[in-house]
Amino acid sequence: MEKVGAMANTIELDVRPYLRKKLEPFQLIMEHVARLEPDDVLLLHTTFKPTPLLGLMRAKGYHYSVQKKARDHWLIAFSRNKARVKSGTDGETTLAEAGEKAPIGGAETASEAETVKHPKGGLPTSGTAGAPSVIRLDNRGLEPPLPMMRTLAALERADPGDQIVIHNDRVPVFLLEELDQLGYPYRIEEQPDGSAVVIITKRPPAHP
Repeated sequence: MEKVGAMANTIELDVRPYLRKKLEPFQLIMEHVARLEPDDVLLLHTTFKPTPLLGLMRAKGYHYSVQKKARDHWLIAFSRNKARVKSGTDGETTLAEAGEKAPIGGAETASEAETVKHPKGGLPTSGTAGAPSVIRLDNRGLEPPLPMMRTLAALERADPGDQIVIHNDRVPVFLLEELDQLGYPYRIEEQPDGSAVVIITKRPPAHP
C-alpha cells in the first residue's frame, strides 16, 4: 500500500483497498503523517473526498491540494510546505491553506457542512456566554473512516472545556486509542441496540 515516489521526500499511501473492505485506515494515515518532515509530501489515494480529514489536517498546519482522478479515485497531497503541495499533483486541483479552521464536522465551507453533516445530527449546542458548549454528532450509518475523522475534526474545532457527544454504531475502539494519546477524557455509554454513546471532554492545555 505504501510506496516512495521518484522524489525522496514524497510518500504515496493508497487506502482504497481498506475502504473497499470497509476497514478504517485513519490510524494508518496518522502514522504516516507523524513521520513527515516539514518539506515532505504525503500523496493519499482514497475512494472519496475525505472532507473531515482535510479539516483536521488543515487545523494541524498542513496545506493540501485535492484532485478528482475518477469517480471513486481522489488524490490528496499534504505538506507543511505550500510550494511542495502545489507540485505534488498534476492537473486541476483545489488548494487550501494551512491553519484555517473548518466548520464543525470538518467541512471546508458552510454549504459543504450540510454534505458532511449526517441527516440525524451533527450540530453544536451552544451554552450560555462563557460556558462550555456541547457538540452532538450522530455518526450512525456512516462508513469508516468518516465517524472517526468527523469526531476528531470537531475536537480540533472545539474550545477547551467543550464536550463532544457522539453516537456510533458500535464502541469506536480506534478512536478511543487516539483519545488516550491526545489525553482527552471520555465516558462510554453502551446502548441496548449495540450502539454506543461516547462523551468526550476537550481538556484545556496543560500549563508548564
